[in-house]
Amino acid sequence: MANVIKLNKGLDINLKGRAEEKKIQLKSNGKYALVPDDFEGVTPKVVVREGDKVQAGDALFVNKQYPEVKFASPVSGTVSAVVRGERRKVLCIKVDADAQQSYVDFGKKDVSKLDGKAVIDALLEAGLFGYIDQLPYAVSTNPSVMPKAIFVSALRDKPLACDFQFEAKGQEQDFVTGIQALSKIAKTHVGLGIQPDFQTEICKLGIDQFAELTIFDGKCPAGNVGVQVNHVAPVNKGEVVWTIGDPTVVLFIGRLFNTGKVDLRRTVALCGSEVKSPAYVDMLVGEELSTLLSNSYDASKSVRVINGNVLTGRPTTKEGFLGAHASEITVIPEGNDADEVLGWILPRFKQFSVSRSYFSWLCGNKSYALDARIKGGERHMIMSGEYDKVLPMDIYGEYLIKAIISGDIDRQEALGIYEVSPEDFALAEFVDSSKLELQRIVREGLNILRKENA
Repeated sequence: MANVIKLNKGLDINLKGRAEEKKIQLKSNGKYALVPDDFEGVTPKVVVREGDKVQAGDALFVNKQYPEVKFASPVSGTVSAVVRGERRKVLCIKVDADAQQSYVDFGKKDVSKLDGKAVIDALLEAGLFGYIDQLPYAVSTNPSVMPKAIFVSALRDKPLACDFQFEAKGQEQDFVTGIQALSKIAKTHVGLGIQPDFQTEICKLGIDQFAELTIFDGKCPAGNVGVQVNHVAPVNKGEVVWTIGDPTVVLFIGRLFNTGKVDLRRTVALCGSEVKSPAYVDMLVGEELSTLLSNSYDASKSVRVINGNVLTGRPTTKEGFLGAHASEITVIPEGNDADEVLGWILPRFKQFSVSRSYFSWLCGNKSYALDARIKGGERHMIMSGEYDKVLPMDIYGEYLIKAIISGDIDRQEALGIYEVSPEDFALAEFVDSSKLELQRIVREGLNILRKENA
């Protein structure tokens, strides 16, 4: 029986352009790329050259600090380019896919007969281990430190988020196998939302034998794995927990043990107010977005294409590639061509406001077509309690941000920096009157702390 935790803080932003529960079929153009920046904290060392032939599951790069942590190619084909930026930073490794796909055979495995070390070795060999993150520092984890627990969030609740219950339909066995494998390493916690169909199916398959289930009932960001850790088993200094905030990773793991192959297929929501027909589509990690985005929106308009959701995703283009953890491709207005008479001074009903500055709060559960404008300039930090209203964690968000900005490491530790990740401050960044880049500030603070404690 699952525990239920009720969260009172948070904010649901109801945007136009939610994907309908139908899948569209795409024919890939055969161009793929794996982007090292999708794996936070990893310094890549490329292990292939241009012209090399690879199979799906072969390593394209490894973590320089932990060379046993490989990152697998999503397809078989020919390495077409190793793209580098300033100071020879690896931006991506491109692969042109074969017409007929071939896979490295890692062999089917009966998870019930494996121990934790065997599971870790299998994930390392197949290039999937790097998809698991850790707290503290919110970076891709390494196999040298064992966790006190593993946390998986199967709840996506960010604006226009891909519904995992819809994605996992028919794949419940892979999910349970993935959780069973993780449970061999350490005690595993699975966070769920109000997903009756999905919960019923995985319980029929005996998931409660392998993991502790918790239902999080509340507004966004209840689905953040950091929020779930904070409410179930907070991280103290010197402790490590492994986290999977992207539940599709559990499907990757389950498929590996059930089929013996690396299958990086995921369901993606093509969504946003500028998309003509929002829907779902199956894609591989690293697939070029040009096929998906061609004719999906009015190219004459100024839009922002986001690799991920509107709160934590990264801007991209049609020539970009699907991120390793991206479950949405979102298209919204850029807002640079907006022409508003009298600007902010007009009362308005069509724009969203948390502070009730606009009269739109009288319209009930209305959906909005928000654009990418900040609507204001960066200014001195205002201590207004805004963060606390949307941050359902037992920390003082504003004081933690001040400690990070000032570089006071002792105070950061006392205020709980080991428990947070940048995405936990995504909503606080959205409501922030000071227009500070809170996610960037938290990431820089975590990086400094990680370097100091190395």
